[in-house]
Amino acid sequence: MKQKRKPKLAVWKFASCDGCQLSLLDCEDQLLDVTAEVDIANFPEASRAVAKGPYDLSLVEGSITTPHDAERIHQVRRSSKFLVTIGACATAGGIQALRNFKDVKSFTSLVYASPSYLEVLAKSTPIADHVFVDFQLRGCPINKLQLLEVVNAFLNGRKPNIPGYSVCMECKRKGIICGLVSHGPPCLGPVTQAGCDALCPSYHRGCFGCYGPKETPNTASISEWWMKQGMSDGELLRLFRGFNAYAEAFRKESEAHEE
Repeated sequence: MKQKRKPKLAVWKFASCDGCQLSLLDCEDQLLDVTAEVDIANFPEASRAVAKGPYDLSLVEGSITTPHDAERIHQVRRSSKFLVTIGACATAGGIQALRNFKDVKSFTSLVYASPSYLEVLAKSTPIADHVFVDFQLRGCPINKLQLLEVVNAFLNGRKPNIPGYSVCMECKRKGIICGLVSHGPPCLGPVTQAGCDALCPSYHRGCFGCYGPKETPNTASISEWWMKQGMSDGELLRLFRGFNAYAEAFRKESEAHEE
């Protein structure tokens, strides 16, 4: 009996810290189950062995920051049946997108002796700004269990079951007293997508927005509430300019508080 061909999985890196790729390796025992179902054909973080495409599923980490990468992502898209972006860099431009609010040339001239040698784009942009993306998995880094859910959904021909509600839901399920209204740390939980299991609030810290905006986030309302508590425009601007600074909802809210 002819053996069924396993789907080919490829993992690609663009401008990023590799943290989301490491989340896949961090699956440990579950990774053995994954490799039993898919052929990891291209994953330089894990192996030098590379099988030629096309690939059934591509996981893409990182943002587009150079002209070369702007061309390379189209090659990845053409060789991939399904393309999933993983992490804040790939879905929102990442922490490096902070440069989007300034003239990048003003930074390169301070850091590099010959900035003219650099080939860099004016902005750090998410993958979806360049090619069609089948699904976006957020986080900085991503939740490894959510990644396994995405792979499982692909293998079974269904939509991934990834929550779109806020971190506040995770706090309530864990019985965490809301710090936002009780002891006051700045917290993006009400406008941030769940996925971290309320990690920071569990340690009496405010949410930093690692998973980006939730579905229909009311950022203007939470900013208005904070301003009534005495927070300045500058503080609000910095709060929204973190790991997902260039995600549309966070970007627009931060720009509303620019002086």
